[in-house]
Amino acid sequence: MEQSLQAYIEKLLKSKEYQKYVEQKERVKQYPDLKKQIDEFRRRNFEMQNSEDLVFEKMEFFEKEYEDFRDNPLVADFLEAELAFCRMMQRHYGEVMRAIDFE
Repeated sequence: MEQSLQAYIEKLLKSKEYQKYVEQKERVKQYPDLKKQIDEFRRRNFEMQNSEDLVFEKMEFFEKEYEDFRDNPLVADFLEAELAFCRMMQRHYGEVMRAIDFE
């Protein structure tokens, strides 16, 4: 099992989704202030999505507040790469959970 896990990790690190994410992360790191803004956006987005009082108006305000920010190609490319990688990982986790019938 450990060998299979290591093989999976090696393939994961070579995946186009992970490679693109790392590439974009390195680009963003060159701009520390922008990196801070991205981290703040991600933190607020996470908190809002996991809030018990998720309100459409709050989400709409949040989207408008960050609309220009997200138009920045560095920001858009990073967020797109991060989302693609996260979705790939979610698919993998989901497949494992379905295969083992974990409740």
